[in-house]
Amino acid sequence: MRNKKAIALPSAILLLSAVFAGCASSNGTGDTETPSPSASPSQSTDQVTKLEVMLSASGLPSPDKDFVKQELDKALNIDLVMSAYGSADDYQNQLNVRMASGNLPDLFGVNKAQIQQYQKQNLLLDLTPYLESDLQEVVNFIGEDTVKKGMIDGKVYAIPKAPGIPSMTIWIRKDWLDNLNLEVPKTLDEFFEVARAFTEDDPDQNGVNDTIGYTGGSLSTFAPLYGSFGTVNPGEFFVKDGEIINSLYDPAMKEALTFFNEMMSAGVVDPEIMANSGLLHQEKAIKGQAGMLFIDWANISKDEIVEQIHTVNPNAEWIQLATPEGPGGAYANSWDIGNAGAMFAIPKSLENDPDKLSKVFELLNYVSSEEGSMLVQFGLEGRHYNIEDGQVVATELMGQEAGFTWLYQFTGRPEMEYLQVKFARQAEYIEFASNHPRLEVLNGFVDFPEGYNPADANRYLEEEFTKFIYGTRPLSEYDDFLNTMDTTMNYKLYVDSAIEQLKALGYGN
Repeated sequence: MRNKKAIALPSAILLLSAVFAGCASSNGTGDTETPSPSASPSQSTDQVTKLEVMLSASGLPSPDKDFVKQELDKALNIDLVMSAYGSADDYQNQLNVRMASGNLPDLFGVNKAQIQQYQKQNLLLDLTPYLESDLQEVVNFIGEDTVKKGMIDGKVYAIPKAPGIPSMTIWIRKDWLDNLNLEVPKTLDEFFEVARAFTEDDPDQNGVNDTIGYTGGSLSTFAPLYGSFGTVNPGEFFVKDGEIINSLYDPAMKEALTFFNEMMSAGVVDPEIMANSGLLHQEKAIKGQAGMLFIDWANISKDEIVEQIHTVNPNAEWIQLATPEGPGGAYANSWDIGNAGAMFAIPKSLENDPDKLSKVFELLNYVSSEEGSMLVQFGLEGRHYNIEDGQVVATELMGQEAGFTWLYQFTGRPEMEYLQVKFARQAEYIEFASNHPRLEVLNGFVDFPEGYNPADANRYLEEEFTKFIYGTRPLSEYDDFLNTMDTTMNYKLYVDSAIEQLKALGYGN
C-alpha cells in the first residue's frame, strides 16, 4: 500500500521538521543542542535510583511477589515503583491529579490524543535528540517506522510499543454446516445463504427457532466485510489507486452499506448488535445462539472458553473463516499500521534531573534488549521457561506465576513468537489471523487539527450508519449525510489536514 520506502529515522525527522517548521529541541525554546544524559556525571554504583511508572492496567502483584520488579531493580540498581489502575477513567483521574500538583511519574502511559493535549501544555520531554544515542536499543527493537507513531509536529514525544499483529477474524460453527450439508462459504452470496440457513433451518437440530446467522459487537460486526468491497471501516484513511482517501468518500462504501442493509432486512443478522456491549456477542456464541461472529482468537479459542462452549454442546466446533470474496476482493478487517496501541511518555521536568533521566533510558533499553525482553515476556529461565533446541518452551509455572509480565513490556514484544509460546494450543489460530490479507489504514499517524471535534463527528457517524444499516434512513440520503459531516462536523477540515500529514510521511502520490 505504501508508495515510498521507509525513510531512515534521522531523514524522516528532518523531513517532518521542515514540513511542520519545527526543530529538534528538548526545552521548547528552539535550542537545537540538548545535552545527553549520558554526558552527565554518573551516579555512584551503590546509589539506588527510585523510578515511578504509571499505567492503565490490572493484575500487578504485590512487590514481594513481583519477581520482574525484583530482577529489574537488581539489574539496573533502581527501586521501580509501579502504579497500575484497572479503569481507564481512574488512570486519567490520577494522572490529572499528578499533573495539577506538578509531580508526574517518571514514565507513564499515553495514547495519541493525550500526547497532543500534554504536548500543547509543554508537559512532555521531546525525545527526538536522544533517539540515536541514549535510546538506540529501543529504536532498534521497535523499528524506525514505529517511532514515528509517537510524533507530534515532527518531534517524538512518546515511545510506542513494537507493532502487534491482527487477531480478529470471522468464526463459524463447522458442526452446524455439517448438520445442514453446507460447505464453508467462500463468497458474499454464499455467506448470506449460510447466515440465512443458520437462522431459518434449525442448524442445532433442537426443533426450536432459536438461532441467528451472524452476530458481533455494534457496528464492528461488519468490519471484516468492508474488505469484500475493497474498502475499509467508516472514516479510515487508506491508499487506493495511489491516492489517499477517506473511506466515507469511497463509492464502494455505499455498496457495502447496501449489502449490510439487505442482510439486516432479511433477519439473518443479530438485530441486537448495537446493544451487544462488551462480550455479549461472545456469550451468544458460547450459548449456541449464533452460528457466525466476528471476534478475536483469544475470546473464542482459549482453553477456558472452549470448555464453556463444550459444556453447552460437546459437539460444538468453531473454526476460522476466511473473509468471503466480493466485488473488491477478500480482505479481512483493516489494519491500522499507524496505531501504536500503548505508548509511554517522560515528563519534561526530568530534563532537570539528568541522572534520573538516564536511568529511565536504561530501563527502556533494558526491556528492549534480549535479556530484558525475555524477562518481561516469559519470566525467569529455568522456572517459567526453558530453551530447547533454540526455542522457548513454557513450563507449568509460566501460566501460574508469569501472567502479569506483560505489564513491564514498556516497548512491546515480538508478538508472534510471544503468543505462540504463551498460547501454544492456539498457535494455528494466531497464525491464521495474522496472515489473513488486510487493507492497511493510516489513521494512527494522523493528528486532529484545531477546530475538529472527533467525539462529535464519530457519534454522528455511528448514529447515521446505524440508520443506513437498519433501514431507518434511506441510502439515497448518503450524500446529505456527507454534507453534514463536511460542514456541521468540520470533517473536511480533518480530511484535508490528514491527507497533508500523510503525504508528508510519504504515503500516496
